[in-house]
This record gives sequence, structure tokens and C-alpha cells, in this order.
Amino acid sequence: MLVAIVYLYRQNQEKPVEKIVEIKTGKVTLAGNTMGTSYRIVYLDNQERDFKNEIDSILVLFNQSLSTYIPDSELSVFNKSDSLVFELPYFLPVLEASKLIYEKTSGAFDPTVGPLVNLWGFGPEGPHLKDSINISNLLPLVGFNNVEFNGEMVKKLKSGIYLDFSAVAKGYGVDVISDFLISKGIENLLVEIGGELFAKGVNENGELWKIGVNRPEDLGRADELYSIIALDNKGMATSGNYRNYYEAGGIKISHTIDPFTGKPVRHGLLSATVLAADCMTADAIATALMVMGTESAIALQDKEKDFEIFLIYNDDAGEMQSFASEGLKPFLSFPHE
Repeated sequence: MLVAIVYLYRQNQEKPVEKIVEIKTGKVTLAGNTMGTSYRIVYLDNQERDFKNEIDSILVLFNQSLSTYIPDSELSVFNKSDSLVFELPYFLPVLEASKLIYEKTSGAFDPTVGPLVNLWGFGPEGPHLKDSINISNLLPLVGFNNVEFNGEMVKKLKSGIYLDFSAVAKGYGVDVISDFLISKGIENLLVEIGGELFAKGVNENGELWKIGVNRPEDLGRADELYSIIALDNKGMATSGNYRNYYEAGGIKISHTIDPFTGKPVRHGLLSATVLAADCMTADAIATALMVMGTESAIALQDKEKDFEIFLIYNDDAGEMQSFASEGLKPFLSFPHE
């Protein structure tokens, strides 16, 4: 095991503070594709074991359970019928988590919003606006309380219910892969799928894993950072409308659909980053906050306090501002300060 002396410069301090940092060895980096996006996994293992084949196999099964893009996945079969008996281990946990967050957010997170996601062109058929007159017909099908489940099966209480876990599946996939690596004795890891992450332990320099939050601008560079967050055994997810949208008739159509109105959200919240005990929870809450808007998002975090938030929003004057919850501030830095 190697050690290094790191010099830390603190604000209003002329001399650096000397700190001994343990350097970890056996860094392994894996990358691949899943869920219509990519994954990147970094972990420290003295044996430098390569788990890519196992991880890819897990992700194939995961998608066979929860993908709306695979016609014979468990989720697709359920959406075409009225009930489903579970065969794979992934459907039930995401239902359980979805119910908790549906209740916590008073319905702002709702996986039954799927028909409206499809209507506005963000489902498997791709980005094209359909006849919005159908919104009033589809709104009665939105409501997670119309889905009932137990340890063996799930069923619809109203015919026509359609589940879409796109707002939570990547986060859950991150947790599944993280749990697999932890079961193999990996203590220091960072797992990322499509921008959703979970970090445990430290990186090869003995420091907390640091994650950048992109600047939320339509024309901003993908690698332009607004802030940096150090993850201390947490899941992290960011939701925003500044890149996943299309234009129709000169109107910008965002991918976040309000389950109460059936329409894309329109408010000043540009980006919501959430830190929670697991990535599935962070992913779902980040989506809910984008539905709720800035003030309601801050109020929810202040009430619940079991997750942390970093919000980027436009104020009344159209100026970009940010908000960080108190528990997040010690782990937050800004690259240009």
C-alpha cells in the first residue's frame, strides 16, 4: 500500500496543511452499453478482477424485466395485460420503491404517467408530438394507487394502466450492480449508468469520489461543470429538461410530464440533483422535484430531510441561481471559485 503527502490549501490560509493520504492500488475501469445509454464502473481491487461479463449478464436480465423497449420484457407484458406473476427479481423492488416515493412526493413521482410520456413523444416510438386532445382521455389512467402488488404478482385495478420506469430504472440498475460488486468484496467503487451514480468508499487517491454537475444550458458544452459534489457512500441522480426536449411549432417540449396536468412542466427549475442512501431513490426524487418546481422542491427536502438536494434554477429576473440543502454544503464545491 502506498502513501502520499497532499497539500491542502484552505481559504484565508497562507500555508498549506499537510495531510497523509493512503493511495489505493488495483484500479479497474469497465464500460459498456445498457438501457439506451452507457455505463462506466470504477472500483479498487487488489486482485484486479474483471467482472464485466457478470455485469453485462445482470443488465441483460434487468432489461428483460423492466424495459419498455423490449416487447417481451416483464414490464411490456404487464402493460399489455392486466396482471403479471414475477419471474425475475427486479420488478417487485422497483414497485415497492415507487410506491414509497409516490406517497412521499404526493404523486409528483408517478410511473403510471407512461401513456402521457408516449403521447408527448418521449416513449419507445420516439420524439413526435401526437394529438394533445387525448390528454383528457388519458389523465384518468394516471395514478399509482391503481396498481396493486404483493410478493408474487402485480395487477391493475383499472384497465389501461401503463407503467413506465424510465425515471427510476437507471438508478435501480446502478444499485443492482453496486450490490453485486459489494457482494464480491469490493469496498471502494463508483458505478454510473447514464449519469446516475452510486459511490462507496474512496478513489485510488484515498479521497471521496467527486462528481461534476453540468451547467444546465441548451447550448452548453456537455463537459462544462457548474459544481462538483463529493459522494460519501451515497446514490446521486440529476434530472433536467435543458437537453432532453424537442421543439414543435416554435414551442420547447420538455420530457418531464406533470402527472397532474398531463402536460410538460414549465417553470424556472432547470436541474435537480439529489443525494440519497441509494440511487433508485435519488433518481425518482430528482424526477419528482422537476415536476414540483424550485420552491416546492426545497419545502419537500426541508420536511423529509432523508435526502439532500442541489438545484439550479432561473430566478424572477431570468438569472441562473443555485440552492444547496444544508447537509450537502460540506460536500459541494464550484470549479471557478
